[in-house]
Amino acid sequence: MAASATAGSGPLTGIRVLELGNFIAAPSAGRLLGEFGADVVKIERPGAGDELRRWRLHGGDTSLLFRHLGRNKRSVTLDLRTSEGKEVALRLAGQVDVLLENFRPGTLERWGLGPDELRAVNPDLVIVRISGYGQTGPYRDRPGFGGVAEAVGGLRALTGYPGQPPVRVGISLADSVAGLYAVIGALLGLVQRGTRGGEVVDVALYESIYSLMESLTPDHDAFGVLREPAGTGIPGASPSNTYRCADGGYVVISGNGDGIYRRLMHAIGRPELADDPRMADNAGRVAHNDELDEALAAWAEGVSMERATEVLLAAEVPHGPILTAPDIARDPHFAARGMLERHPVRIGEENTEVSFAGIVPRLENNPGRTRWMGPELGEHTDEVLSELGYGEAERAELRAKGAI
Repeated sequence: MAASATAGSGPLTGIRVLELGNFIAAPSAGRLLGEFGADVVKIERPGAGDELRRWRLHGGDTSLLFRHLGRNKRSVTLDLRTSEGKEVALRLAGQVDVLLENFRPGTLERWGLGPDELRAVNPDLVIVRISGYGQTGPYRDRPGFGGVAEAVGGLRALTGYPGQPPVRVGISLADSVAGLYAVIGALLGLVQRGTRGGEVVDVALYESIYSLMESLTPDHDAFGVLREPAGTGIPGASPSNTYRCADGGYVVISGNGDGIYRRLMHAIGRPELADDPRMADNAGRVAHNDELDEALAAWAEGVSMERATEVLLAAEVPHGPILTAPDIARDPHFAARGMLERHPVRIGEENTEVSFAGIVPRLENNPGRTRWMGPELGEHTDEVLSELGYGEAERAELRAKGAI
């Protein structure tokens, strides 16, 4: 596949990625690779496209969620279930470095696009497979979305308040974390490529969550400790919680280091707690957590968020306000760090400039960047197929057959 006229710059310049996934998991991996220079070709169903285009759709025909996850990608419409679509996909696979997919296990094999067929056209291809439960095991064939993975992986059992139903964390966490692991797997595969052939990376959504669960199972196995929801606090660390200020804002205070704790108590006017031998270490503070929470809650209720920030900053206590979208939009630190990128997107018939999240991580010498936001459906089909050697007549025939 010839170099694209839209090729980017970055540490992954020259790496070519074929994204076959929909929704969030594989597309989030493709987004990250594209931000650092990879040429990411996203395959979408003709006529419909990625269903994410219509998730949280507040105007126009393409959601800003898709614009975010689709940035720096080239959209090609291709029906993988047709023989012609399969042929195009295999030709693409033969000329890329990484393939991302998040279909149910066995789907690509049914379409004749499994690892055996892909390796036949590209022995060094790194194949990254994301699914609910992984490519093996007794749950392999179960359907699984991110919310289900958060339940099975142990996270939902810890979210919310004691005695109340578990709650969602507010974002598609399992999908995004799986996307991060997919990127790690892709990069590991690229590092070893040429020494052992193409790697197959197996990422399970539930395992991506389970890997974040710290000592959940070791503590139960060794000590019989069963973690439960703890509301806004951190079990086993004190004081660390969320407190409401006089003006209605909420501040998160993390005073659970020995020196930090003493500074915090002096700052809020409770020197007797700072010097209390019962509170000298974390174990003692955890044993008296309710007392400390009451003291901090009483202090916060008597000061504004601005005053709380002044006091805690002066005492060098880790803290932070709970910010909403409008708060983030006017926050000077977000702006200074390049986290408020403004880009033009089409909403309905108009081009509108919208704020999107910046690039993470920051590289000093060869940073990633946003070249364009998520493309229109099939915007790059002719461009990419032309690079593969398909002439105008051949592309017209593929369209006539519904393959593109």
